[in-house]
Amino acid sequence: MRIDLHAHSDVSDGTDDPAGLVAAAATAGLDVVALTDHDTMAGVDVAKIAGESAGVTVIRGVEITCEYESVTVHLLGLGCDPADDALALAMADVRQGRVLRLPRMVAALNAAGIGITEEDVMAQITGGATPGRPHVADAMVALGVVRDRQEAFDQWLDVGRPGYIGHVKIDLTRGIELVAAAGGASVLAHAWGRQSRRVLPAAVIAHLAAAGLDCLEVDHQLHDAETRAALREISAATGLVQTGSSDYHGTGKVNHDLGCNLTPESSFDAIRSLVEARGGRL
Repeated sequence: MRIDLHAHSDVSDGTDDPAGLVAAAATAGLDVVALTDHDTMAGVDVAKIAGESAGVTVIRGVEITCEYESVTVHLLGLGCDPADDALALAMADVRQGRVLRLPRMVAALNAAGIGITEEDVMAQITGGATPGRPHVADAMVALGVVRDRQEAFDQWLDVGRPGYIGHVKIDLTRGIELVAAAGGASVLAHAWGRQSRRVLPAAVIAHLAAAGLDCLEVDHQLHDAETRAALREISAATGLVQTGSSDYHGTGKVNHDLGCNLTPESSFDAIRSLVEARGGRL
């Protein structure tokens, strides 16, 4: 069974609509795909209907924007009940923070000499997504400022760059609690990619496991072979379920093709058992 538990649609920062994502998953030979848009589950029902036609099992998921020691950390919630008020309200706060941030990002880029407007950014958004840095990057591409999203982030939008503005995030431990209370299984996403590695050493991951974290995303494109081996050791020592995924964004990310990393069937079974025991909804 081919299982990919981390993928995005244009309901957040992917480029495929939910049904298109499912069609791409079928073409990639996936049996199971989780739709894990940022801080929203709005596209899951459409994806599930498409999955029934395509012969792909779609898992209800979300990628929650958290922070630990003032560093952004991403947490997947798999099988969370979308009717859970506490989780829904927390994610709504994060999305609203992105909306309020946009004028400040545009102003910062203008001050740095980039002629971009809020209207330029909003023109890049489909699927009802909340405006985020990837959409700013897409606007910069459309304006000819950069070649692609990666260049926009590297030069202008990453932490410490001229266009970076922070926004509301959920405390990581609180995020783990919210996922469990909503009946879901929590997955620490690409833990040793980007800035999060420096605040998530083995001892901290062990602490998070003791605090209720369920899974560790080991096989991810941001993790090289040495990193994956180290994370497997941590997973074995802490009892965290190991997962793998593409972190697919359509054309929004290169080298993240659906199915490029997979979750073992035994891990998926463990996640399904956790969600069933908590009364969640895969």
